[in-house]
Amino acid sequence: MSHSLAVTNIGTLMSGDIEAPIAAADTVLIVDGLITGVGARSDFSADRWLDAAGATVLPGLIDNHIHPVVGDYTPRQSQADFLSGFVHGGVTSAVSAGEVHTPGRPTDPAGTCALAVLAHKAFAKFRPGGIRVYGGAVLLENGLTREHFVEMAAEGVHLVGEIGISGVQDPEQAAEMTRWAQAAGMTVTVHVGGKSVPTSRTIDGAFCAQVMPDVAAHVNGGPTAPALDDVRTILDQTSAAVELVYNGNQLAAVEVSRMLVDSGELARLVLGTDSPAGAGIAAGGMLRLMATMCSMADVPPAIAVATATGNTARVRRIPGGRLRVGERADLVVADAPDGSRADDMSAALTLGDTPAVAAVIAGGEIVVRRSRNTAPPRRVPQFPREDLVAH
Repeated sequence: MSHSLAVTNIGTLMSGDIEAPIAAADTVLIVDGLITGVGARSDFSADRWLDAAGATVLPGLIDNHIHPVVGDYTPRQSQADFLSGFVHGGVTSAVSAGEVHTPGRPTDPAGTCALAVLAHKAFAKFRPGGIRVYGGAVLLENGLTREHFVEMAAEGVHLVGEIGISGVQDPEQAAEMTRWAQAAGMTVTVHVGGKSVPTSRTIDGAFCAQVMPDVAAHVNGGPTAPALDDVRTILDQTSAAVELVYNGNQLAAVEVSRMLVDSGELARLVLGTDSPAGAGIAAGGMLRLMATMCSMADVPPAIAVATATGNTARVRRIPGGRLRVGERADLVVADAPDGSRADDMSAALTLGDTPAVAAVIAGGEIVVRRSRNTAPPRRVPQFPREDLVAH
């Protein structure tokens, strides 16, 4: 038996598609966890209706940069339930940049591969608070061969964690392993900027140009930012996406955002938090980073949303990130926070306010009815009575 949910009375529908960031629709229809219609309320019938009360609806945010271990706990900050807390910040998917904080993390080839496969398969079944974690980002270590990447890919591993924070730090060796990983269908991330831990190394634009990754991580610093000329080198000499993170240098985030606005290259931008980091766990970090971009670098709000959703889905080749027929139904209802000078989510971002998360839908299920990590919204959605069917 199919189960349907319609989100209606939408004030602004942000699509997550950077080419067409705002959709002319007031209703999204969800059937069995997938979006099956985007249009006018009169076009659809549903078992249940969620009235957005004129608030903004956008795709669930995708945090492109977290460092999990297996389970919803981080030994880096000795904190439990940090992943479920991200959902209350509007994040419905998160991508591992390496399970580097795993206590006793193995660095031999067999242990390295086993950890990546374990994390990938564990998170495929474990969704704390409704978040989907893409875990199992293999960290490059000496002794890995082309066959190791083929074998890991056969088990579903599709990520290579930050190059530069594990054993392989020579650019020539890293480039060879990157070609092996990419040939196996994996996307590869390179750490950019200063050292984040004593065993990591400083990485500049020339290193990225030699390695040719899919993602140049935290070009605003993780935590120390590289020179803007290094970012320009990455943009000019590679096809990599560039990433901004909340736990980085905020001035550099503004400078890079302005660079991308001026050059028309925002389609290459993805966002993350780099949680957990020395600055802590940022459950609302994606929203805060977007507010910085919009208020200080003149990034249009719907474009900022696309950099945090559809851009990442495209670069990582994962579902979600766009509100269109056939996509997984991950949605956020957001608004200006009550008490803000803004009158909607877009205005809140432009003013530098953190938007209020009024509801979160993950895989077609309502998982948040009021965020514990943002202020209350100006507009309060009307949720369906769970015992009411056939509206």
